[in-house]
Amino acid sequence: MARPSPYPPELRKRAVRMVAEIRPNYSPEWAAMKPVAAKLGIGAAETVRTWVRTAEVNAGQRPGGTSQEATEIKRLRAEAAEPRRADEILKAVSAFFAAELDRPSKRS
Repeated sequence: MARPSPYPPELRKRAVRMVAEIRPNYSPEWAAMKPVAAKLGIGAAETVRTWVRTAEVNAGQRPGGTSQEATEIKRLRAEAAEPRRADEILKAVSAFFAAELDRPSKRS
C-alpha cells in the first residue's frame, strides 16, 4: 500500500504551474524544477519532476497511463484478489473437513 503524500494536492498543482511558467527561461527542463522545489520547500526536485510528468501524462502531452487509469487498475486488482482469497479459504476448509471424514470414528 502506498503511503500518503506529505504534500497537499494544491501544492502539487502550484509546483506544476510554476514549472510551466518558468520553463522557457531554462535550457534543460530539470533546471526549472530545482528553484521551484527550493522555493516551495519541497525536499527534492525529483518530486517536482514526478508531478510534472504525471500532469503531462494526464493532460495527454506525454504517452503513458493516466492517474485515473492507474486508480482503475488498482481497484480491479483488489476486486480480483478477493475471490482468490475466498477460494483459498474454501480449499483449506474443504481439505480440513475431508481429513476429518477420513479419520476412523472413535464411537462404537
